[in-house]
Amino acid sequence: MRRPLALPTGQRVRLRWVHLILGGALFMPYWLVGTVIMGPLTGTSMFSAAVTPHFGAYAIGLPLAALTSLFPLTRPMSVAAARALCGVAPDALADGPARGRDAKARTAGWFTLHLGIGALVSGATLALPPFAVTLMVLPFSAGLRRSELASFWGLDRTWALWLYVPAGLLMLVVLAAVAAGAGAFLARQAPRLLGPSRTDRLAAAERRAAELAVRNRLARELHDSVGHALSAVTLQAGAARRVLDSDPEFVREALAAIEETTRRTVGELDAVLGLLRQGDDGADGGLPGPDLASLDALVKAVGGRAQLTVTGELERVPDAVSREAYRIVQEGLTNAARYAGGERVTARVRLHDEELEITMENPLPGRAPVVRPDGGRGLRGIAERARLLGGTAEAGPADGVWRLAVRLPLGGRR
Repeated sequence: MRRPLALPTGQRVRLRWVHLILGGALFMPYWLVGTVIMGPLTGTSMFSAAVTPHFGAYAIGLPLAALTSLFPLTRPMSVAAARALCGVAPDALADGPARGRDAKARTAGWFTLHLGIGALVSGATLALPPFAVTLMVLPFSAGLRRSELASFWGLDRTWALWLYVPAGLLMLVVLAAVAAGAGAFLARQAPRLLGPSRTDRLAAAERRAAELAVRNRLARELHDSVGHALSAVTLQAGAARRVLDSDPEFVREALAAIEETTRRTVGELDAVLGLLRQGDDGADGGLPGPDLASLDALVKAVGGRAQLTVTGELERVPDAVSREAYRIVQEGLTNAARYAGGERVTARVRLHDEELEITMENPLPGRAPVVRPDGGRGLRGIAERARLLGGTAEAGPADGVWRLAVRLPLGGRR
């Protein structure tokens, strides 16, 4: 069921009226240019009482407004005014300059429509209320009835004297109704003329995809860093608890490893949270964090359950590949600590000419790591990291052990 027609009152109507008056104010320079052109043609000035020169200037100003609406700032300014004053839903309007012929044409249509209707409504708003008030005062002012103004407009007729009050009230009501209708009309046209085009929707989708990728990447960094630290601290604390009375030296070493692990993880956590606060895009390996140079500390953190073999000069590995490789080894050690049942883990990092190979093996304890459906965790996260760099990752039982094999090209994605 449709809502009844609203009266031309209320804050929304007033704001739309202000929006129309703003359009009239913006139209003034174009109208002045039109009067300069019309003056020599009609032999009149801008202060002439004749109607034809003014409407001629109005007709000249409209195409000038449409032409200048092609400037890039036109749509952002129009959208900001429509959102603030017209009561249009923010997501129904496009952001940024108009791109493409269709968007520019629709922006020109809106700008011309806004200024054209706004000029008429603002002109009536300036002229009609004083005239209507004068009509309503005439029956009560003999001096005003004898004035030259009343004689000029033919308002000195005594037989129509008491019709001026309702006529003045009617003029004000009609002006308010016309302004409300014009404001509602512009509000209905705003989404169609200022709404996003296909190019805008594609750009917005690309921005959302990029933001989602950054959030997923940050979540993966946090999971790998904090998850490994908690696993390592749990192992060290458990081992220290078991030998607390018999091997104080081992307990001291375990506590030192716990301290180092937590200090390093807090630093990584601060770096990632700093990116979240600053809105950094962190794309293409731009996230801060440890690299292959920190492998010894990583292996030490798991409490002697890992044996690491490094072949080649890891300094030649690019920063982005080095950071991702570190995270892959970290996640592999975390999984092994979780599923290997305390067995020793063998990790090999080998640098070939154009490829970095990572292999990790541990005895099968009777249950294998679970590949979860949510990306960025466990083996799924390792596969994503390798794929982003153009490499491969394979994991599964082989020859009585659980083996993780990862190959990363040094040149990044191939």
